Amino acid sequence: MLTVLPIRYVADVPATRRFYEGLGLVYRADGSVAVWAQLDAPAGALGIHDAAVSKGRPPGTVELGFSTDEPLEDVAARLASDGYEYTLVDEDFGRSIRVTDPDGVVIQIQEIDPDTVRRSQDLL
Repeated sequence: MLTVLPIRYVADVPATRRFYEGLGLVYRADGSVAVWAQLDAPAGALGIHDAAVSKGRPPGTVELGFSTDEPLEDVAARLASDGYEYTLVDEDFGRSIRVTDPDGVVIQIQEIDPDTVRRSQDLL
């Protein structure tokens, strides 16, 4: 299943996390690391990412993202069959696909691997 997961790049992950928790989103420890927090809601989720480690995205930037429990290879095969080029990226939370939509907007589709997240948390 695909879940809408916009990614909000921020200057202070803990402060931003507290703000969105105050709105009613629920922190998901098993999907979070020091530079990333995932907060869930009944109709989707929100990713909070430390802008300082995000390769040039300033605080306040928002990226359209999704998370999936489907293997990324299946998503990639559909994209390729429809003529879309994509990049598969190893992340400290699992893997993601980056693909550009018809209007030129880059979106990210994440496959979160709980074992990879746990290993990243253990390094803190």
